[in-house]
Order: sequence, then C-alpha cells, then structure tokens
Amino acid sequence: MKYLIYLFLLYSPVVFAQGVLPFVDFNNQFKTFYRSNFRVIDLQQIRNYKAGDDILVYTDIRGNLRLFDGQDRKEVTNLNAVYEVSDNLFTYKIGNTLNMWDQKLRTLTYNTGLSQVTDSLVVFQDLRYNTLNTYYNDSIYQLYQAPVELAMPLATGEDLLAYKDNGDLIKVFYKGAVVELGVWNGAINISAGTSVLCLNDPTTRTFAVFENGQFTDVESIFVQAYKAGREFVAYLDQNGNLYRYSKGSKEMLSNFSPTNWEVKDDIIYWEENNQTYLYQNGIIKRLTNYKPKDYKLKNNTFVFRNNMGGVTVVDDGKLIEMTNAMQAEYAIYGNAVLVTLPNKSVLIYSDGKIYSH
Repeated sequence: MKYLIYLFLLYSPVVFAQGVLPFVDFNNQFKTFYRSNFRVIDLQQIRNYKAGDDILVYTDIRGNLRLFDGQDRKEVTNLNAVYEVSDNLFTYKIGNTLNMWDQKLRTLTYNTGLSQVTDSLVVFQDLRYNTLNTYYNDSIYQLYQAPVELAMPLATGEDLLAYKDNGDLIKVFYKGAVVELGVWNGAINISAGTSVLCLNDPTTRTFAVFENGQFTDVESIFVQAYKAGREFVAYLDQNGNLYRYSKGSKEMLSNFSPTNWEVKDDIIYWEENNQTYLYQNGIIKRLTNYKPKDYKLKNNTFVFRNNMGGVTVVDDGKLIEMTNAMQAEYAIYGNAVLVTLPNKSVLIYSDGKIYSH
C-alpha cells in the first residue's frame, strides 16, 4: 500500500522525567514529594488539583489558578478557569478563550469549542474559522476547515492523532507530518498510543499498524481486539492468542485467550485461568493466583490491591507490599506510587525505596 506524506517539521524528542507527587496531609497542607524530599506547595487548604508526571495545576482557597513544576510555583490567573492536565502540558479556558502552558503560557484561540490535551498535543476547535487544529512542538497546525459542524479526531494518542477531513478521508497527524489512510464511511475503531496506532483496515481487510511514519500489515486478516501502547501494540488474533508487536517483530504472550487485558505506556497486563500476568521490561511475570479487585498501570509501573485489601507495587518483576491497610488510595506519577492511608498519612515508593510522611 502507498500512503502520501506531507512533512512539515522535524521532531524534538521529549525526555521523560518524574516531576511531582501531590497530596494533602492531615493538616490540610498541600505538599509534594520531589527528588526524595517532601515540600510544601501551599500552607492553606486548596479547592482542587490535577497532576501529570511533570506538572501540577491547582486552585487555591481564593480561587487563583496556580502551576507547580516541581521546583517553582507560578501564578496563572485569578479568574474562574476550567483546566485540564496531561503529563507535560495543561490547558485552561476562561470563557471562550483557550490558553495553554508548555514551558510558557500562550493563547491558542479566543473562540474555542471542544479541546483535548495529551502529553505532546493540544487538539482544539477554533469556532471563529470553524477549523480543527493541533498544537505540537511549539507550533499550531490546521488539520481541516469544515463548512458545517466540526468533528473531533477519531483517536488521539500522546503524540499523534487520526481524523477525518471534509471528504471523509482518514488522515494521521504525526510529528508534523500528515499521512493519508483512505476513505471509509462506516464506523472504524482506531487505537492510538505513543508514536504508534493500529486498526482493522476496512479497505484491505488486514490488521494494520502505523509506526515510523508508515502503515504495515501485521496480520492478513482482522483481529479480535487491539490496543496501542508506547511504540508497540498488543492484540488478540482470531484464535484468542495475545500478541505484542513492535518495530517489525511480534511475539506471543499468551495462548489461553485472556479474559481481561490492559495496555498502558510500556506494560501489558492480562488475566487467564484466574491468574494474572504482566509484561514488563521484556519479561512475562505471573503476579497472582487471584484477580485483583482494582489496579492501575502507567509508564512502567503496575500497582494493585492485594488479597488482604492492601496495596502492592510491581517493580521490574518484583512484588513490593506497601501496606496491608484496607481502603488505602493509590496513584502513579512517573514511575513512583503514592499511597494515601485512611488517616491521611502517605507512603511513597520511588526508585526502589519506601518513604513515609
């Protein structure tokens, strides 16, 4: 298959780093864990907050919107704002004006419709010109202009997206380039991750993966299900086998038809025969002989509620029991895990160590 590529801009890679782990302590002080130390962000009680791996945005007690990047606190606005945060970027709306932060504050449009923010992209509708646009790498690209109602992308990943233009031509925006896929009038399911997306191609009737700026047919027929991660995809073939595909090669992870499976960033989790498994750092690890009540996965970290009701972290195939206290809440920031106990004390697992506060 041939696909047309329009190259607009060279790409500067984003370096991943852990930035913030926010929490409210028993004194209602807003704090963070940063570089093995606990720091106070705000002494007074706050209204709300949202955080990614590297940035934290919150509304203080007076309604001011503030940004904390791990080292410094910045005043954003004292006006009522609706905000969204990804690992690296954040957007905020004041009325119809859409603003964003990427190392600096800037305005994207004064007449916005819907918008999305991911690790490297901000996708937004500009209702003044009725265009769908994306911010990427300090530049704004117009994807298409519609004579009627605008549609948001079919799928949005961390650094790429798939969308339909006015002629129902499906296109992929990636690193400043636009790749044409084809025209399809029916529903189509596209899974987008980081630098990769996948779909059952309705034109060729194959399972196709987009990577390195082009499409590759990985299976000659449709597959049952598929999910995109960071530079890889996982899928169930027609026989229910679980595969991982990346950079031209594929490997079977399970031939027992997993009943539940998840993909996020660098890892794959699945359940089969009442046992749980994790693909992490190129190794398959059997975790438990029971299904966790709940779990979270992000970056290269997996954390779950164990059979005692406590919290266990998986680090490079090793199970680290953080607490057996029931009703503890947990979250992942970067590759660190923050556990909040019922008494508002916290435990943090970071770089192989457990810290308490």
